[in-house]
Amino acid sequence: MVHLRKIIIIIIFGIGLLYIFIVAICMFSGSQEKPAENADTVLILGAKVSGNPASPSLVLQERLDAAVVYLNNHPKVSVVVSGGKGADESVTEASVMEEYLVNEGIARNRIEKETKSKRTEENISNSNEKFELGKTVIVTSDYHMYRALMLAERQNIDVSGLPAESKTMAKYKYKGMAREMLSITYAWVFDW
Repeated sequence: MVHLRKIIIIIIFGIGLLYIFIVAICMFSGSQEKPAENADTVLILGAKVSGNPASPSLVLQERLDAAVVYLNNHPKVSVVVSGGKGADESVTEASVMEEYLVNEGIARNRIEKETKSKRTEENISNSNEKFELGKTVIVTSDYHMYRALMLAERQNIDVSGLPAESKTMAKYKYKGMAREMLSITYAWVFDW
């Protein structure tokens, strides 16, 4: 009986490791995505803002900086910033994102705001409902790209990705990656 329990524990542990490996491969594949050159819209997914006046977190700043480079190289592409106001945020993420982009030289008339969403699936669905996205480049963190693309494709959006390289301190990056593994599992099961 003890031998059977050990075998069962080893099998369960092995399945868990295999699952983590599969999710990690999916995350890595998303981080290698290349944006379309002939996009109509850049959709930047929100992340935490803090303070009053509010400023973008390091994660959000990485996303915005990646988007600025693309937008400067593609001056006819419009941009949608997407993110609502969390309980611990003084303003919407979208409003902070808009100001950041304007301060980086992106014309305000190129920017549209989606200010209701609280999670990735809502960022994409609310933006898709509110705006004519057309061919879309999603900008988000490299480890988050796989799920963002999967959710956009489920909504029949013609999408490619611009992964923002995560350079934040290791403890934040690995915490975000661990959370993303759980979020991918949730998306596979529930976000249809």
